[in-house]
Amino acid sequence: MRTGYPKLICFFLCAWQTAAVAVDDAQLGMIRRLGELNGVALHCNALAETQRMKRALVLNLPKRRQLGELFDYETNVSFMKFIEEGASCPSPAMLTKEIDAAIEALQKAFDGE
Repeated sequence: MRTGYPKLICFFLCAWQTAAVAVDDAQLGMIRRLGELNGVALHCNALAETQRMKRALVLNLPKRRQLGELFDYETNVSFMKFIEEGASCPSPAMLTKEIDAAIEALQKAFDGE
């Protein structure tokens, strides 16, 4: 039996975990912002906007589960906060403008990934 295999497996698992979180704070902020807007869009029944944000994430983010989970988490937090605060929906034009800006910032933050 070779004793090097457990160390080798551990090395690859640790390297994979490190690579999976190699995203800077600005990039994470862009994902959080889109999640926040997605929660509002869901509450306000702007389903075309939610689809547009998800498409932007798929096209621009590295394929890492943690990044999608962060988006989903922020969406849930935003949705619940919206309900708790009894906030009113922004106009469709205002929501679209905010989402446009967030998608553009996401594209710039992940340019070159």
